[in-house]
Amino acid sequence: MSSNSYFVIVGTRDNPLYEADLGQPPPQPQQARVADGGGKKDEHKHLNQFIVHAALDVVEDLMWGTSAMYLKVVDKFNEWYISAYVTASGAKLMLLHDAANTDGIRNFFQDTHELYIKALLNPFTEINSPITSAHFDTKVRALARKWL
Repeated sequence: MSSNSYFVIVGTRDNPLYEADLGQPPPQPQQARVADGGGKKDEHKHLNQFIVHAALDVVEDLMWGTSAMYLKVVDKFNEWYISAYVTASGAKLMLLHDAANTDGIRNFFQDTHELYIKALLNPFTEINSPITSAHFDTKVRALARKWL
């Protein structure tokens, strides 16, 4: 796995549906995070969110000019690359990463898209609502270990 990766699913209204820092273990409960000084992690998380949010305009421009779902690397910020994948419904899967692994990233996006569709098939799931399932998070992290 790439040492540093941040993955986010952005809904059709540009709202975050799911986000995961794939270079880190799953988040700790709030009390434990405060006890071990989680301030730096929060700053890093906000920077990741800012970088991905800044790349949304580029993704929206590119998605209308091609029929491909996988848009490859759409933007670069310092040593970070932003890769994007757009679903047929207009949801955007975006990955902020520090290593170029085009085939692995494409496979990760395709498998995560399939997992996202399965999550949407749940009759209790509303479109454009945040995905809070621990099972979904575990599967995404397993796919990241496999492909990134």
